[in-house]
Amino acid sequence: MKQYVVLTLLSFSFFVAQSQEVQDSIVDVNRRYLEDQFYIGLGYNLLFNRPENTVQRNLSYNLQAGFIKDIPLNYRRNVGLGIGVGYAVNSYYSNIVATKTNNIISYEVMDQGDFNRSKLETHAVEFPLELRWRTSTVEEYKFWRIYAGVKLGYVFSGRSKLVMEGGSTSFSNDDIQPFQYGLMLNFGYNTWNIHAYYGLSPLLEETAQLPSGERIDTRVLRIGLIFYIL
Repeated sequence: MKQYVVLTLLSFSFFVAQSQEVQDSIVDVNRRYLEDQFYIGLGYNLLFNRPENTVQRNLSYNLQAGFIKDIPLNYRRNVGLGIGVGYAVNSYYSNIVATKTNNIISYEVMDQGDFNRSKLETHAVEFPLELRWRTSTVEEYKFWRIYAGVKLGYVFSGRSKLVMEGGSTSFSNDDIQPFQYGLMLNFGYNTWNIHAYYGLSPLLEETAQLPSGERIDTRVLRIGLIFYIL
C-alpha cells in the first residue's frame, strides 16, 4: 500500500512540475510579443522660414509607409526602440515658381493671379529611429503610445511643376537637399495617432536663391495621422 501511495505522490509531483513548466513556457512566449511594426500615414506640410510674401496654396500633402523593427528594452516590454525604413512622397504648393533654362534653375515669388499652381514634389527613402513608450500587454490591443525620435531621409527623386492657363511645364529639380533629417513625435490611443515632424535641414540647397540673392531656407513642419499595424 505504501508503494502505491509513494508512486501516486511521485506521479502527481511530476504532473505539477510539467504543468508549471508548460505555463512558464507560455508566459515566456507571450512576453516576446512585439508592437507597431508596420505604419502608414498621411499629413499636411507647412512651410516655415519662407521668403517674404511667400504663401502656401492648395493642399501640400504627405504620404508615408514603412516597417519598424520593435526592440523592447525591459521585461514588461512597454519601453523600447524602433528602427525602421520607409517611403514617403511629399508635395509643396506655394507661390515660389521654379523655372529651368539651359540647366540653370531660377526662383521667383510671383503674384497668385499669374499662374494656377506651382508645386515641388519629392520622393524619399526614410529611416525613423524612435524611443517608444506604451501601455500595451500581450492581451491588450488598445493602448496609449508615445514614440519620439528622429527621422533621416534620402530624396531620390524631386520635380518642380508649373501650371498656367496656356499649359504646364515640369522638370527634375537638382536643387532639392538630398539628405534631410528632423525631429518627430507620434502619440495617441489605439487606432488614432498624431504624427508631427519638424525638419532641421532646409528643403533646398544653398544655391536656391531669389533674384534678390536671398536664400530660400525653407523648413518643413508636418502634422498628420499615423496608423500602426502589428
